[in-house]
Amino acid sequence: MSKPLILASTSPFRKQLLEKLNLTFSCCSPEVDETALENETPVNLVLRLAKLKAAAGADKYKEGVVIGSDQVAVINDKIIGKPMNRETAIEQLSQASGQAITFYTGLAVHNIESGEVEAIVEPYVVHFRTLSQQAINHYIDIEQPFYCAGSFKSEGLGIALFEKLEGKDPNTLVGLPLISLIDLLQRQGITVL
Repeated sequence: MSKPLILASTSPFRKQLLEKLNLTFSCCSPEVDETALENETPVNLVLRLAKLKAAAGADKYKEGVVIGSDQVAVINDKIIGKPMNRETAIEQLSQASGQAITFYTGLAVHNIESGEVEAIVEPYVVHFRTLSQQAINHYIDIEQPFYCAGSFKSEGLGIALFEKLEGKDPNTLVGLPLISLIDLLQRQGITVL
């Protein structure tokens, strides 16, 4: 019998991504303070939070492998988060217009029995088209991306905002780098194929 697999996330997007691998898993809420530490780099932040989320999930179970993940978007060396409202979404997309934004996704796999934790950070770069105010408003009206880092949903109409995407795995942009996750899970004895 294979080890139980747990996704320490309440994100419906991460859940949908993990479902692509056709593995049986459960989800739990990691309940982690996501506040950045003073002078913490984006890479260190997502790595720390992915490990904390996996550990928080591991505390809720007796056995299995827990997946933790966290993501931030960075534009002009500044972390931009989820806009939470229309005004901030307009501001974020206006800043992104004609720019490249790097998304850093931290991924941690925590083996409950052994205590072993493996974690990585995977970057993904999004090059935005030059966007008119009308295009930004229209996009926000349609998708209402208020709970998405960077104010867009790449799996939806957000793809129309981009000129080019650069990275190892397009799933990284949505919040769970599946190619790297498969490698980490295999090292824990969980195979996809």
